[in-house]
This record gives sequence, C-alpha cells and structure tokens, in this order.
Amino acid sequence: MDGTIKISGARCFRGGAYRFRGKETLFIFSPLGEDDRGNFLILPKEVKLTSQMKPLILIVVYLVAVTLPLILSAVVGGPPRQFHQELASGLGILAFSMILVEFILSGRFKAISNGVGMDVTMRFHQVMARTALVFAVLHPLLYQGTPTGGERPWDPTRQLTLTTDFADLATGIAAWLLLAGLVVMAIGRTQLGYRYETWRLLHGVGALLIAVLLLHHTVYAGRYGSQPVMTWVWLAMTGVAVGSLLIVYLVVPLLQKARPWRVTSVVRLTPKQWQVTVTPDGHRGLDFQAGQFAWLNVGHSTFSMKENPFSICSAPADGPEISFMIKELGDFTRRVGQIEAGTVAYVDGPYGNLSVDGRTEPGVALIAGGVGLAPLLGILRQMRRTGDSRTVRLIYGNRVIEQIACREELDEGLREGSGEGSGEELGKENVVYVLSEPPADWQGEAGFIDAALMDRVFSEQEFREWVFVMCGPAIMMDIVEDHLIKRGTPPHRILSERFNYD
Repeated sequence: MDGTIKISGARCFRGGAYRFRGKETLFIFSPLGEDDRGNFLILPKEVKLTSQMKPLILIVVYLVAVTLPLILSAVVGGPPRQFHQELASGLGILAFSMILVEFILSGRFKAISNGVGMDVTMRFHQVMARTALVFAVLHPLLYQGTPTGGERPWDPTRQLTLTTDFADLATGIAAWLLLAGLVVMAIGRTQLGYRYETWRLLHGVGALLIAVLLLHHTVYAGRYGSQPVMTWVWLAMTGVAVGSLLIVYLVVPLLQKARPWRVTSVVRLTPKQWQVTVTPDGHRGLDFQAGQFAWLNVGHSTFSMKENPFSICSAPADGPEISFMIKELGDFTRRVGQIEAGTVAYVDGPYGNLSVDGRTEPGVALIAGGVGLAPLLGILRQMRRTGDSRTVRLIYGNRVIEQIACREELDEGLREGSGEGSGEELGKENVVYVLSEPPADWQGEAGFIDAALMDRVFSEQEFREWVFVMCGPAIMMDIVEDHLIKRGTPPHRILSERFNYD
C-alpha cells in the first residue's frame, strides 16, 4: 500500500494517532490495521520537526535573558524622569545584558550552536555585539542636559542627577573603549593580519575586562544598578558569563587531557591541501555525524590557544579514526606537512549541523568550493559506506585543476557507479567539476558555480524536493543560496557552513 509504514512489535492505539519520536522528529501516524504477519500498517498523518522549534525556543530564552534586567529595573522604579533620560538608562541596561549573553554565544556550547547551526550562532553573535556597541554609544549621549554632581536638596537619593565620581565613570568609559576596540578588531581582523591565536586571546581577555568594568560602573554609577535587587541580578549574570569563559578555557582543556589523540598520517592531497588523520589514544573516540567539524590542537597543551576549527572529512562508519582536510592558510596550516606520526593531538567536538542524517528528501546536492569539499566529502563517504540509496549530485569548484582534491577517489566512485543497477555510488552524470581557470583540454565546466550552472545541473523538481548542502567561499554560497530561494527551494532544505567570521 503506497504511503504506509510497517512496524513490528509495536502497539497501535486504535481510534487515535500513533506517535513515534525519533532523534529530531516527532512522527504522528494514523493506524490502518494489521497485515497477515501481525505487523501494523500506519499512514503518516503529520510530521513535526522538533529541530525547527529549537531556534524559536532559543530566541525566547535570549529575549528573556536580555530584557530581564530592564524589566526588573522598571519594577524597582524611582522618581520620574524625562523620556530621553529613561531611554539612556534603558539602552545602557540592554547593552550590558547583551554583552553578558554574548559569552554564551561564543559558538563553543553545543546546545546552542548544534541546535541552530554554527553559522546562525556566530552571525547572531556578531550582529548583537555591534548592536550593543550602538546602544553603548547612545547611552551617555542621551543624558545631555541631565543635572550632574552630588546630592541636591530636591534629590536626596541622587536618582535624578548623574554622578561625577571619577572612579565610577572611569570604569564605564574604559569598558566603552574596549568594546569599540574589540568590534573594530573583529571586523578588520583579516586586514590587520594578526594571528588567529592572538585574536582569540585578545577577544577572551577583552570580553572579561568589559564584563568586570561594566559591573562596577552599573552598580556604582547606575540609577537602577545600585538597587540591592538589581545588584544581585547583575552579579549573577556576570557570574554566569565569566563562568562560561572558564568552562571554555579551563574546564574543557582539563577534560581533554584525559582524552588524547595521536596523529597516524599526514597525506598531501594537493599542493596546498592535506589530510590529517588522528586516532583516539585510550578512549572510544568521537561520536559525530558526517558533515560536522571539530577544534583540532596538534602538538600543544590543552590550555594553548593554538587550536583551530576544521571540518571532518572522514565518515563515522570508517571507525574511531577521524580525518581532517586542511588547506595551507595561516601559521599552523602552513606547517601541517611537518607534523610527524605519533604527535599528540586533542579534539574538541563535534560542532555544526551540516548533516543529512535522518532527512527524507529523495536527493542530496553537495556543492563545494575549494577546501569546502571537506565536510561534503565526509557526507559522501558516509553515504557510500552505509549504502545510502538517495541520489547524490556533487558540484566541486576550484580555480585550477591542480587544486582538485581526492579526484582519484571521486573518479573511482564514478567508475563503480556507472554500472547498471549500482545505487550505492555516484552515477557518472552526478559529479560536476568546475574550474575558473581551466587548461586547454579541460572537459568539465568552466567558470564559476553560479545561477546558470545550477540551472544546467538541476531540474525544477530537484530544486523543490532535494536538500542542498554547501560549503565554500562566502560569495559562492551567497549566489547559490539566493538562486535556490529564487527557484523555490524551501529554506529548511538549504544547509551551509562558513568559517570566515569576524
């Protein structure tokens, strides 16, 4: 019977719906009866993806955390003031609470980043940091015309005047300058050219100083922050923020020391791309999904800042060993070829939700630009190892032919998949190589991965029904995402991942 599902050994509640909760999905079925072997036949009635609820839940939690101090301040109250003065206080309160919540949005907490995606988490982190800076800039400017100085006969509680105590104001000014500096350094990190490890250290120390300075300024110079209730609220929120920093830089490294890895091989894939494989040393390894990434630390202490995020290009079905595809770009990556087998390594992960596990689309489109092939190769390898029957189409773009990684493996898949009845490997027509600077005898696509190429490769039905997974340069993904939406691909069927965050 079309559309039915067979369940053995399950009890079907007659007169209602049968509910089955998967890892990410709540399926609701209508019972149709039993077959001659006692298996229940059920017809899917409704499917609710609980993963789609996670962003909504996290947004609500974020709004509650950010606005709680503002709401409590309004409840605490005080003598009435002019609107622009209350707005100044409100923006200052919001700026501080947003900065404290930024600690949790660092991307290193899986409950958040794996729930909504690392891209969304980090982009939200960026936008909120800049919004907090705007609020912080407006905060003192809106106090223009407000009386300053000490106690006045008409204001014995000093709630209608601004303090001129240098110590109380200095901490706010210092935090304001630090916040502006961090945002500018983040936006211009690539142009300024300083090392990634240096940025991480400055970012962490700077954020900690901003939180402590703002706590002092809010409690001692703030109209509302000086209230006992609000003082405790700010202390608690600052404690949580600082605690999250300690988890990332102290607790996690301590846990990693008990779970070391060893480098087993370093293989050159292209002139500037390598595959580094590590194996667990005395533990079971990493429980991950194909397409995820992890932070890799090779040859350094767990407390070192010298760890970098790399996509896992191996398949979970390959066993406990995991492999990373790494391109020579920075200080660490330029020395990848010098890593010796046996070198101790540490892995923190997995992170990200660039996975097609459990999805029901009939086809999977993998769109890779350069080293963006790494997570998609992991997905492809996993689908091959497990005999996944879904149709797969890979578009792989590079500048020159020498940059094509793992071509032998991909071409071997083509040869094996071109035979009649082979459903476990890619078919010949399902891989597209794209070069922007092709050689004279190039037989593949020339140019870039753009809208015109997408239209040549995919049909209208595939645009609507397939899941599209992409990783690569930001400009490529922007073009592809825009075109997919234009062609009617639902947003929940567009998965992407980028590592270029400012």
